[in-house]
Amino acid sequence: MDNHKKRPGAVICLYVLQAFLGLGAIGGGLMLLSDPSGEMMGMPASVLERSPFVNFAIPGVLLLVIFGVLPLLVLYGLVKKPQWTWAAVLTPFKTLHSAWSLSLYIGFGQIIWIMVQTYMMNAVSLIHVCYMSLGMLIQIVTLLPSVQRYFVLDGRA
Repeated sequence: MDNHKKRPGAVICLYVLQAFLGLGAIGGGLMLLSDPSGEMMGMPASVLERSPFVNFAIPGVLLLVIFGVLPLLVLYGLVKKPQWTWAAVLTPFKTLHSAWSLSLYIGFGQIIWIMVQTYMMNAVSLIHVCYMSLGMLIQIVTLLPSVQRYFVLDGRA
């Protein structure tokens, strides 16, 4: 794989979006784990009435791992382009590096996470709109032609 291709600005934008999501979710997940009542984040336990959870501990773990650690792992893959055989199995896009597909999946996952969250909380706030938009923006940037070209595997263009 040619790691000497010039990085388009859109690829750098994708790095920033994945980092923002990952770091923000690690912070939010750690806060929910340190105070599963949700009071530290200004969320009363009553918002969980439509959910299967009695407190924010499990949502905190999910937030920390799925939208904290995983986007940072994807960011590493986007930057370094390692040969991940485990990730290659997860993608139908065999001409593109697997980190590209994982980036697309993170965008989908973020949108689904926010949709489920707003359903369970029976409310929509500005933070939901921002993080829904972040998931959509990750997908849009990932799908840009310049980003796709950057992640084409050598010899498969």
